[in-house]
Amino acid sequence: MNTLHKHVFIALLAAQAILLSLIERLIPPVFAFAPGAKIGLANVVIIIALYTLSTKDSFFLVVLRLLLATLLGGTVMGLLYATVGGLLSFWGMLLLKRLPAPHFSVVGISAAGGFLHNLGQLVVAALLAKTWTILLYLPVLGSIGIVSGILSGILAKLLLDKWPHLSHKS
Repeated sequence: MNTLHKHVFIALLAAQAILLSLIERLIPPVFAFAPGAKIGLANVVIIIALYTLSTKDSFFLVVLRLLLATLLGGTVMGLLYATVGGLLSFWGMLLLKRLPAPHFSVVGISAAGGFLHNLGQLVVAALLAKTWTILLYLPVLGSIGIVSGILSGILAKLLLDKWPHLSHKS
């Protein structure tokens, strides 16, 4: 795959991830019993990137999505929470993906990413509030992250299976 095609593919993934992030902001809270919990629609695109791009390009996509989604309607505090959650999720999913066989499935890796994303955000909240009692919210938010991750993982797996030619790894 030549460089131009790879860059266009990354740009398309970035646009999709940003669009999904913006659409998710318009959706009323799905988890009304858990303030701050979201579905994590853009995670589908990140999972696809993990399986179709190099680590460097996948990481670039994560950072680009975080920055552009914030510029298009986020806040500085939102960027802080999203960055820590997003990066912890990315590196955790990458580590699980690289484990030797038998390894985790796409769905399992995505579920772990959902949990890690919420863990990262709760750690930021605990540090800012200067109290670790915020982590008592982890069972609720962590469970939601796992369920959302499973749903994102199923969708990502379906898309990866449907279009196996997507791989642009270099």
